[in-house]
Amino acid sequence: MKKFNFMSQGKRIFNFAITAILGGVAAILALPSVQTVSAAEKPTIKHVLLISVDGLHAVDLANYVKTHPDSTLAKLSDRGVTYTKAFASRPSDSFPGLLAIVTGGTPRSTGVYYDNSYDRKLSPPGSNCSTIGTEVVLDESIDINPDLLSGGGNPGFNASSIDPAKLPLDPSNGCQPVYPHSYLRVNTIFEVIKKAGGYTAWADKHPAYDLVNGPSGQGVDDLYTPEINNADSPTSKVAATEAYDDIKVTAILNQIDGKTATGAPATVPTIFGMNFQAVSVGEKLPTAGYTDAAATPSAELQDALEHTDASLGKMVAELKAQGLYKSTLIIISAKHGQSPIDPSKVNKPGSLLKLIPAIAPLVAKATEDDIALLWLTDQSKTSDVADALSANKAAGFIRKLYVGESLASLFDDPSTDSRTPDIIVQPIPGTIYTTSTKKIAEHGGFTLDDTNVALLVSNPRFEREKVRDVVTTTQIAPTILKALGLKPRALKAVRLEKTHVLPALELNDD
Repeated sequence: MKKFNFMSQGKRIFNFAITAILGGVAAILALPSVQTVSAAEKPTIKHVLLISVDGLHAVDLANYVKTHPDSTLAKLSDRGVTYTKAFASRPSDSFPGLLAIVTGGTPRSTGVYYDNSYDRKLSPPGSNCSTIGTEVVLDESIDINPDLLSGGGNPGFNASSIDPAKLPLDPSNGCQPVYPHSYLRVNTIFEVIKKAGGYTAWADKHPAYDLVNGPSGQGVDDLYTPEINNADSPTSKVAATEAYDDIKVTAILNQIDGKTATGAPATVPTIFGMNFQAVSVGEKLPTAGYTDAAATPSAELQDALEHTDASLGKMVAELKAQGLYKSTLIIISAKHGQSPIDPSKVNKPGSLLKLIPAIAPLVAKATEDDIALLWLTDQSKTSDVADALSANKAAGFIRKLYVGESLASLFDDPSTDSRTPDIIVQPIPGTIYTTSTKKIAEHGGFTLDDTNVALLVSNPRFEREKVRDVVTTTQIAPTILKALGLKPRALKAVRLEKTHVLPALELNDD
């Protein structure tokens, strides 16, 4: 198979000369992977289009490409590397999921465990820092007006739509509001690329995605965040969510044409992209989902997949029209999967705190989906709560507890880190701690359905390849920087967690 890399032509010529000196002309002729890559064939990556199709499992991508050989995803796969054992963050929530992709780190370094979590050192909104310890909510609830597509800001569609009165307060910083970007402990690819002179853009579903700006608050030049949970309720139907996704697709097409997301004059971003939501909604709605354990999509979910594929096709067509296709690396993955795939496994027993009521008085904050993150009112009671959970595994549909060393080995020690949950409960696969009739699947957990996501890296000069080695979505961030000729170790999380670039892609040398 041909191997492409992004080294300069000068380095390539130098390497040829050294090989010739050491091994002679015969040795050079014995290297077909070098021989067959001419200077004209070497891709020069100037742009990266990064896409998260939220909820897209590895099996979804494989099934779709197989059954739709003329689709955009199939064509991108023909010129790309597909990682069949790619795993998203744990917990598999949207925020740690995206941060894995754009920082190279897990919650151990980012400090962000969920869009609804807890910090033992911050104070509640409006408290004047009179109390310490508060939930930290990073969703539509912090918008100025969540009923509006803009979130209520002026001009809207970015951090200006966040109401500071709804934010947690930092007693150690003059009781100032903590914006999402300042809640993040490490930098992002957007900050690194912008510092190197690149133009940056991103589109996502809440103004709270100000988070991707990074601690500087300035990482993204063109941040576009139309509120998905506006009064039109786009997540109540697949078709409505597709229409919402179309708004962001238009933004991407504008950016490919050298405009801002909303159409003002700009330049083509070095790094840009968006998340698609329709597939995730199609997996959740009780009228949709999968029809069997083999991930056969229902009609509504199939429509969401096809609509997303068609939207990707528009982007590819516009890249070609603008002469940017060969110089653009396209990366398609997912912040998270969704569980369960098998509809027969769905179990919605209600809140864990109601299933095991003895623990409720000791819990300061419980975040529950198809996982439960528990922050306690008194950390000295951790063993008592863990014992109660262990004694009631059947009643709580509990598969595994992460507490003590098993938790600290994955994340930070909750006794020293203000954000790490005291206990994480992974229920039996298929269990969702809710009684809601609005969904048949959820994410957040550690299961295979939650975490084994699609990952495809494509460029028209690549050849088709499947990699079956285990990789993680944290490897996307350093891969993007290396493809652009930047240093992966410019990312703090990459240094802390020793995150490697993705295999099977020859990129620039450090």
